[in-house]
Amino acid sequence: MKITKRFNRVIKPLKPTNTSTTDSKPHTIKTKPNLNPKSKTKPRTLKQSNLYPKPTFILEKAPILGPDFYQIDALDLAPKLLGKYLKRDGVVLQITEVEAYRSNDSACHGRVGVTPRTAPLFGPGGHAYVYLCYGMHNMLNVVADKQGIGSAVLIRSCAPVTGLETIKQRRGQNTEKPVLLTGPGKVGQALGITTDWSYQPLFTPGGLELLDGPDVTEIVVGPRVGIDYALPEHVAALWRFAIAGSPWISAPKNTLSPP
Repeated sequence: MKITKRFNRVIKPLKPTNTSTTDSKPHTIKTKPNLNPKSKTKPRTLKQSNLYPKPTFILEKAPILGPDFYQIDALDLAPKLLGKYLKRDGVVLQITEVEAYRSNDSACHGRVGVTPRTAPLFGPGGHAYVYLCYGMHNMLNVVADKQGIGSAVLIRSCAPVTGLETIKQRRGQNTEKPVLLTGPGKVGQALGITTDWSYQPLFTPGGLELLDGPDVTEIVVGPRVGIDYALPEHVAALWRFAIAGSPWISAPKNTLSPP
């Protein structure tokens, strides 16, 4: 599906769909051994894995997205962020899953107004809003729209592009599987950011940058995660977006379906 249409404010939830095909574990296909004793052919083991994205352009030439890119509704910005790149200190991540939070949304932090914690959320689009969840997870959000609106897009999952060893060290996990970066707290940890990074402009060279990337044409959508406190209409809204077929998507996956 091409990302060309505007998503409705509130949409009825889709029926859960089995997405077991996105299982991130590489599987092995073994060919049967040649039983002909005269043949020198040996059994082969083929590993199939799609754990990493294959950039279609040279990363060094990827331009930083300018301020104008973010001056739109969070619901429009969210799918546009899929496939884009976050860069900091030699670590580059490709965004694979996001959630939109709007100003009139009972699940958005902006519902309580401007406070010392939420003030960055009401800044101009294109800045970072990082908040602490459960006192331990730094959650990165990209502020959307104009100053004073109070909306943002949460970065839920990413795939590693460069700096894998640094990512492992920061995460404290020696693995290359999607568990490394599937979850918003994991993304914040991999980038090495804290709440001090709130207000950081993502369009300024150095620090935390958001780079342009390949357009994503196939997506899946579903209800957002962990917002049971919100109004029913917002709990059911399909404002979670992910790259279709990517193993770098957080749980639950069975609530995601093509739009």
